[in-house]
Amino acid sequence: MAQHISYFSPGPAKIPDEVLAQVQEQLINFDTTGVSIMELSHRSKDFAKFMDKTEAVVRDLLCVPDNYRVLFMQGGGSGQFAAVPLNLISRTGKADYIVTGSWSSKAAKEAAKYGKVNYVVAKTERYIGVPDRSSWTFDPDASYVYYCANETIEGVEFHDVPEVPKGVPLVCDMSSNYFSKPVDVSKYGLIYGGAQKNIGCAGVTLVIIREDLLGKPQPICPTILDYTIMSKNKSLYNTPPSFAIHVLGEVLAWVKKEGGMAEMERRSVQKSKMIYTIIDNSSGFYSNNIQPRSRSYMNVVFRVGEGGGNEELEKKFLEKAAHQGLLSLKGHRSVGGIRASLYNAITIDDTQRLANFMKNFREENKI
Repeated sequence: MAQHISYFSPGPAKIPDEVLAQVQEQLINFDTTGVSIMELSHRSKDFAKFMDKTEAVVRDLLCVPDNYRVLFMQGGGSGQFAAVPLNLISRTGKADYIVTGSWSSKAAKEAAKYGKVNYVVAKTERYIGVPDRSSWTFDPDASYVYYCANETIEGVEFHDVPEVPKGVPLVCDMSSNYFSKPVDVSKYGLIYGGAQKNIGCAGVTLVIIREDLLGKPQPICPTILDYTIMSKNKSLYNTPPSFAIHVLGEVLAWVKKEGGMAEMERRSVQKSKMIYTIIDNSSGFYSNNIQPRSRSYMNVVFRVGEGGGNEELEKKFLEKAAHQGLLSLKGHRSVGGIRASLYNAITIDDTQRLANFMKNFREENKI
């Protein structure tokens, strides 16, 4: 009998087993067309119908208002680090960035190539949470305010929408917590996310943008990153990542069937609490240095060993976990330690298996 695998990868991440089976079934013959989705012409009526269906489930789950466009783009989050300023910063040449981790830091550095970036919160070498709102400094002339909703590397997550100056568009990278909870899209000017962490496989980036922000790209903006052109062409200016869009659509159909945004949020809170409770009750054997109010529901980052981490013990933890089918738990190289990514496809059972392992490992190795 094959070993049960629980796959905690931060991305590319686990896709629901049910979705994988559905994709496999349609790989050869997509929707009775007689050809694979990877072979289907993006100019065909069948493909147009497929794109409309996928956009519809996006709009349904997030209750996307009519004055927002849904785009399926390429280049991942890193592509959007450039696309956002190239499309939005031209109004004033300035932008505000709320930097709370590695990904928002990279986005700010990229944006600085195209305009002046103001760091809303003070720069730091160590990210441990979202700084108190009283310490934020906005530029009154900013074209937009940018933040990353969930920092996968450090395990820092915003659990509410940042309050920004009235009339300034709010831009958010939701790559790692997209569709994990209800979102009031109307509070944002633009939302984007690479699919490979929580809503599909690598290759497609889902962008949701308010219509009034279209039509103002910088002259140097590459056509492939121009939101206006992509919107006018319904994401079909060039050949889209058809297979990745297909997987995204199937994942979101699964999310809807499972209960939608409210149910995904309930599960996320339950799963993360299971692991954080073990960490907090371990008398220092496990440690997490993120401020409790900013702890990520998606990426639980922790160290193993008294005093903030023992690399030999962490190596042993990873080896024993892998032996039991608990895979991809190694923390990012920049912070070390352990990282359990609890995206939508990770089940309560997967999380319970990890929780039981952590309890047993502590009993076997505590001083």
